[in-house]
Parts: sequence; structure tokens; C-alpha cells
Amino acid sequence: MQFVALTSIGIEQLLQQELSDLGAEVNKQRVGAVEFSADSLTAQKICLCSRLATRVMMVLQQGSEIEDKEALYRFARFQPWQDFFGPDQSFAVEFNGTNRLLKNSQFGGLVIKDAVCDYFNDLYERRPNVSKETPDVRIIAKLNRDKLTLYIDYSGPRLSQRGYRAAQGKAPLKEHLAAALVMRSGWLEDMSKPLFDPTCGSGTLLIEAALIAQKRAPGLTRDNFAFERLPSFRVAKFKELKQAIKDEVNEDVKPWLIGHDINTRVVEKAQENARSAGVDGLIEFSAGDLANMKAPAKRPGVLLANLPYGERLGSMAEIVSLYRQLGHQLKQHFVHWRAALLISEPDMLKLFKLVKKKQYKFKNGPLDTVLALYDITEQQTQGQSDSKTPLHFEQSTAFANRLKKNGQALKKWLKSDEISAYRIYDADIPEYNVAVDVYGDSAVIYEYAAPKNIDPAVAQKRLQDVLMLTCETLEIPPAKVALKERRKQKGDSQYQSQGSQGKTQVVHEYGAQFEVNLFDYLDTGIFLDHRLARKRVREMSQGQRVLNLFAYTGTASVQAALGGAKSVTTVDMSKTYLQWAQRNFALNKLKSPRYRFEQGDCIEWLKRTRGEYDVIFLDPPTFSNSKRMRESFDVQRDHVALIQHAVKLLSKQGTLLFSNNKRGFKMDIDALELSGLVCENITEQTLSPDFARNKQIHNAWIIRRG
Repeated sequence: MQFVALTSIGIEQLLQQELSDLGAEVNKQRVGAVEFSADSLTAQKICLCSRLATRVMMVLQQGSEIEDKEALYRFARFQPWQDFFGPDQSFAVEFNGTNRLLKNSQFGGLVIKDAVCDYFNDLYERRPNVSKETPDVRIIAKLNRDKLTLYIDYSGPRLSQRGYRAAQGKAPLKEHLAAALVMRSGWLEDMSKPLFDPTCGSGTLLIEAALIAQKRAPGLTRDNFAFERLPSFRVAKFKELKQAIKDEVNEDVKPWLIGHDINTRVVEKAQENARSAGVDGLIEFSAGDLANMKAPAKRPGVLLANLPYGERLGSMAEIVSLYRQLGHQLKQHFVHWRAALLISEPDMLKLFKLVKKKQYKFKNGPLDTVLALYDITEQQTQGQSDSKTPLHFEQSTAFANRLKKNGQALKKWLKSDEISAYRIYDADIPEYNVAVDVYGDSAVIYEYAAPKNIDPAVAQKRLQDVLMLTCETLEIPPAKVALKERRKQKGDSQYQSQGSQGKTQVVHEYGAQFEVNLFDYLDTGIFLDHRLARKRVREMSQGQRVLNLFAYTGTASVQAALGGAKSVTTVDMSKTYLQWAQRNFALNKLKSPRYRFEQGDCIEWLKRTRGEYDVIFLDPPTFSNSKRMRESFDVQRDHVALIQHAVKLLSKQGTLLFSNNKRGFKMDIDALELSGLVCENITEQTLSPDFARNKQIHNAWIIRRG
């Protein structure tokens, strides 16, 4: 019989060898699959013993020409379905692929379902039931352009799920990929050596290694396989096969397996999983920090690790720092060891400063990953006595020097104005095209888009230097440095969530306190460049009725309230940011029924609202096409109409402070003068010392009635 075994990309060659070793005749290797021939007993053995296959399917018809619905129906209608199940059994159809006339995979599945039901109705005058969840037989159809192949599911899905992993940490490694990594690491060449996983997580790598070492077939603990419901299945022969495979288990083999993880709860999960797999006595699990890793055994062995990346570490600065440190530790403490490191960012491999022996590419779910092998020889460790990690570029020290210089220049001002959140660097050196903002004991690095003539690899190396030097120069732990890409934003995209770490902290400004979140959004909850505009609002607010439009997290509203405002109305479209604004009021112990928070599209709110305000702070986005707005908004195109709507709520002697961040913005003074308004450009007066270099960071205007 003809079969195909599915697996993840990168494992095909290993799977091909495994299938041959299990007695199959391999016909063809393709992306994510291996085609083979085998009798039914050999195919069952493969389902029981394969550590690398995720599914085994039996080929029913291969590569048939199918153009349209009628051809698909005829093709499915005349297959020998009675050879695989009867009218009293249930079935399901999986259909993958489309072509010019069959444009919907769900429709293709329905056509095959109808053909199968009609087949049995003609033959037995009875139709089998369809069961999507637990069918007796699953038919799989794969359409590639006009070529259709039909399969019968032989193993059942998810062979990779062994059943021992009830508990798992973040970013779990699939069991079949873990087995492949163990095979590629080189440890199987001498299993008497220690195998050490310093980031063991739920223990999958080491559990798979233990199962391989003792020849424990992963399918022995599985409850049932799809082939057990086929007419050709023979219970007695299958029992004999299982017993023969059980007899091959060698419990006398005691591999030396060690697992560490920084999270003690995750270590407990790993121990639980090992017990479930029956190998808990073979693995030493304990808590350990990768950042302070040392060799766990005197005898050199193999270090195999699925290194932390985006999903397991929140900060790119933390990753860069950790990987550089890891390279030093390998040279210092793991001489004569083999290191096999799985990483999702191949560019980061250069941080180890080691010469690769070999590398293999794998797919870990949707992620492209690389397993890099290093032999840590004495030659690899030469010239590494310096405790500091070398920079990619010597010129990067100029960036560090500028950080120091700017920090020193701002020191006196920061202290006198009680400011703990500020910009310390803004692309001062063209090659180092980033902005660095300090928030107390933390920092945010914004990476600007590099010019097209800059090699992306060079820009990436410079960024790695920037991350490391920011941590070292400002004495900020890498875990407290957020890296973000600053691009031209459209709509309200600057407010969109970037993650969900939930880390917040409090910063200070002119006696006010504000909650900021450096990791979860592109912006942090406070626009630092508008600091002096907020101060101006505060100075104007004594005894006044204040309106803050496009209020974001209400920082200007807080300053108005602290300035003694008679009332403060805060308007924003986002419920999330209005709640944030309320927390900012609570932080500053501001509570009064005269502090109102209103959710809504500010433009529509202005059109329908009646009332009067003495101070209006109007800081709209440069552009917005939010779904919650009736029409798009462009500050250059629409600022006159917006200001005219706002002025309708302005008292006779009132003041409107208008600002925005559009580069090259031109105020239409003539149009506003025709409306009886007087405009005064106060941009220079709202540029604080940390933004003095960037004259176009924003513009600000005072507008009053003439």
C-alpha cells in the first residue's frame, strides 16, 4: 500500500531515515512529507514507533485530473468506499486546496460527502452518518491546481502529541520537533555524555531524549489509531506487534539528563510531565538562570536549548544582552562541550561570537528557526578574557558618549522641574537613527526607518550595539528597556496594542504623577514633547472651565485640575484610555463631580455639545481613519473646521491651545481671521530642553477671539 507521512519542514530527511529503519520503502521526499510503501503491519508499526511523523495517511487515488464540481463528484462517487467502511459507520471529509472553478474548500468537502453518501445509498440503500468530531473514518482530499489526491487517515491526527504533556510553559516545543533536535544535536552518538537543557521549560527536549535512549515507542501509550476502525485491521496481530515493540524497551539504559529553568513553577511542570512519560527517574530538573549558567557536570557533554525569544522574553534588549552573555558563558564554562542552540532570529547568532560547525533549518509552528551547532574548543575561547562583550562597531562608542553628554546637560533641568521621563537622544548621530526616552529606571528605544541605501544587516548590528550601550551607559537592566519601531502611523494605529505584558510604572512631571506602560503600546501613555504645553494649560486653568479634546490618557486634564481648574471635561474615543485617564486622576488624589470623562468621536462630540469653556486644549492626531469615526480626519486639511467647531464652545475671553505633530504643518491663519480669530504661534515656547534639537517635533498655537 502507498502512504504519506507528514511532518514539520526541516525534519523530512530524518523522517525518511526513520521510515527506512522501520521497514518501509521510501518513494519520495517532499516539503513537510515523505511518501512510502508498506504493508499494513509495517504501517501500523510506523504509527506506533515514529517520533518524527505528525500524521500517516493511506493513498487512495493520486494526482487525478479534476477541474470542476461535476468532475470532483464523479471521481469521488466511483471509489471503492466499502473497502474502508460500511453504511453503519460515520465519516468526515477534510478538503484542502482550490482551483479556478473550485474556489471554496468547504464546498469541495460537501461535494465529496454527497458522492460518498450516494455511493452507499445505491449499494445498500442506507447512508452513513457524518461526524466531524469523532468519525470512524476520515477522508482527506488535497487539491493542487487541477490535481486531486484522496487519502484515508491511517494514524489519526497529531501523532506528535504523546500524551505526557498535560502541563506546559510558554512557547511549548512540539514533541516531534524536540525529538528531531535531539537527533540533530549529536548527543545520540554517545549517550553516556551529559545532555543539558538550561531552558528546559516543560521538559520536552529531555523527555524525548529519555524516550529515545530507552527505545520507548511514543505510540505505545496512545489509546487508539484510525487504522483500528478499518475492515483490514486484525486485533491479534496488532497485539503481537505492540508486545514485540514493548520487548525492545531497555530500562537498563540510564542517560545523564539535566534540565534547568529560571521559573520554579515551570520546573514543577517539567517534573510532572516526566512522571507522566515514565522517565522521571532519568532526568534531574532544578531551578537555574540562563544568565548565570555554568557547566552542570565535569565531563563535557551536549548543551541543547530552545533559546528564549519574543514570546518568552518581553524585551529585545533583554534578548540581545542574554545572547551576548551566553556566548561568554559558553567560552568560559563549556570548553570541549557541544552546544546545539535553537533560535528564531538567525541574525542573533552573531551575538555569540562563536564559529558554527553546522546549522539546520526547522519550522517551529509558524516560526522559522535555526538549530546552530558549536563545538566549544579551546581555540574558540582564545582572546575572550575581557568580561565586556565586544561591539559590532567601534564607532558605536560615539553613541554611548552622546548619551552621557546629553544626560549630563539635562541633569540640572530635570532636577529643578521634577521630571523623571524625558528624551535623552534623538538621532543625534545620523548612523544611529534611534530615539531614546528615559522613564525613571526604564527606557524606550524607538528605531526609525533606515534609509534605503543602508544595508539592513548593518542597521541590525548597530541596533544591537545601541541596545547594549543604552543598558550599560544608563545603568538600566535589559528587561526594563523596550524596543519599538517608529514608522509613519495612519489612523489610530499609534494607540494599538503591541503586546500584553501589563507592566506599568509611575513618572513625575512638575509635581504631577502619571501611569505609563512602556511595553504594551507603541506610545507609552504620555507624549513627552507636549510637556510644556501641559504646563501652559495648568498655568491658565486657575478657576477656569477646562475642556481637553483627543485627551488620550488625560495628562493635560490632570495638569489642569492640579492648576486649580473649576471643572475639567476629558473627551476621547477610547474607553481604555479614558479609564487610564481616571487612574491618572486617582494617582494625583483628584476626585470631584466636576471632573467629567466622556467617550466619543471628538468631532461629532463638538457638533452636538452645548456649553462654554474658558480653556480648551485641542491636540488632534495627524491623521485618523478609525472605524469608529464617520469620516477620515487629516489635520492639515481639516484643522480650520475643527477649530471653528471648538471655538463655538469657547467663552468670550477664553483661550484655545491647539497643537499637533505634523511635520511641515501650515496654519491657515487667513481662514481663521475671517472667522474672527487671532492666532499666535508658541511652538518655540513649548520646546523643552530635551526636544530643543528637533524644532519640528510638534507645533503649538494660542487662539483667541479677535
